[in-house]
Amino acid sequence: MPELPEVETTLRLVRSGLVGRTIRGAQVEWVRTLGGIGTDEFAQGVTGATIESATRRAKYIRLDLKQPGKGSRGQDGGSILIHLRMSGRLLLGRQGTQAPRWRRVSLELDRGMLHFVDVRKFGRFVWTTTPDADLAHLGPEPLSDAFTPSWLYEALRQRKRHMKPLLLDQAFLAGLGNIYVDEALHQAGLHPLTAACRVSKARAQRLHGVIREILEQAIEREGSSFDGFYVTPEGNPGAYQHQFQVYGRQGQPCGTCGRALIKILVAQRGTHLCTRCQPAPRKLPSNR
Repeated sequence: MPELPEVETTLRLVRSGLVGRTIRGAQVEWVRTLGGIGTDEFAQGVTGATIESATRRAKYIRLDLKQPGKGSRGQDGGSILIHLRMSGRLLLGRQGTQAPRWRRVSLELDRGMLHFVDVRKFGRFVWTTTPDADLAHLGPEPLSDAFTPSWLYEALRQRKRHMKPLLLDQAFLAGLGNIYVDEALHQAGLHPLTAACRVSKARAQRLHGVIREILEQAIEREGSSFDGFYVTPEGNPGAYQHQFQVYGRQGQPCGTCGRALIKILVAQRGTHLCTRCQPAPRKLPSNR
């Protein structure tokens, strides 16, 4: 599933082709992509609106809309929230050209087309009039000013959950997924089954730093392409997979100590680690 770096890369590569464009119409090929509303309601909600801004929140791309109305700025037109899930992609195209394979939703713009392509049909392309409420469950952004070493340490102190599922919890910290949690825990020297409340202040500070460093480096390299699904809107693979220290490298030597890396199951997720660099806690707490 695309994580924060892949979603941020997608946003940066399509933003200039979207902001300021007016939506002239919509074609929907897979209604479930709309997240529970009908095709007529979706089309009526977005048609005629101008895309005022394109931003990212966690693993969501958010397109804020303005409908024509009184005043120079028009009136609120709601937002489109896009979640790529397993195999979703955004593609910009020209009008009159053949729609791409596995296209689920297309927006006709006053200049060009925006296509949402999704092989596995798990992604979402939702129009909503309550975007802030829809995203209110998300935790802080790891690249924002709100995510500080002191915040992370205090937040960990208050929780007994295992580190791996806690960092995957979007309500705790937004945007991280399996890849970057494994990489961050390894570089911070934390076993994925460590109880959050047992993480020292120094180790929490280390974790904070490596999370930001890993995400920034992954964005610079346009994300990670570890399977055939994720490529940029321009069709290029990401390059951060060449920097992986543990993810997908079970059986290979740890780059730090040389011990063979292993893969275990934590909270039903494949988890990669080095048992020497990430020693197991003496007592494994129940996962809450």
